Amino acid sequence: MSILPQKIYPIVDTANWIDRLGGAGARFIQLRVKNLEGEALLAEIRQAHTYAKKHGVCLVLNDYWQIALEEGIDYIHLGQEDLDTADLNAVRKAGIRFGLSTHCHEELERALSFKPDYVALGPIWPTRLKKMAFGPQGVEKLTEWKKLIGAMPLVAIGGVTFERLRACLEAGADSVAAVSDFTQSADPEGQVKRWLAEAERA
Repeated sequence: MSILPQKIYPIVDTANWIDRLGGAGARFIQLRVKNLEGEALLAEIRQAHTYAKKHGVCLVLNDYWQIALEEGIDYIHLGQEDLDTADLNAVRKAGIRFGLSTHCHEELERALSFKPDYVALGPIWPTRLKKMAFGPQGVEKLTEWKKLIGAMPLVAIGGVTFERLRACLEAGADSVAAVSDFTQSADPEGQVKRWLAEAERA
């Protein structure tokens, strides 16, 4: 069974964040690029991959599984809608690991049928960044999900802040993802260090 590289899981939208947060000690970072396509998208992903290798970061690419195959990216993250079109056999053959989003029991059951390397549950709390079809799940759902999936790693996502990190880990999450708590922090590098220290204490 896969073991996640770190208990903290920043999600960022540009390659520059991989350099900054990776330099501060984050070792498991997702790149979720928006509003780029074609050569600009490819250039951003390649730059992120370069920074990831520089800092020893396990880079997770959101959605673009074909590019992950072509570029040899470590990991991909897919939503439920991506499961209708992604060639997960090709992904597995290439040795690329993948995580899947879940929000309800039906989605969890579907996700587990693909034997992912982790499942994510969210949103744990309300989130401003993404309009969600599902309401807040709460930390109790993390405990329930962990009992259902056993040794498979579980990622908590959605509305997570530094103050909520410990509650997610204590409820059963193996890693905790956040976007704005890193990218909108006055001191993003310092925030990574705070999260790492808190995760080790939890």
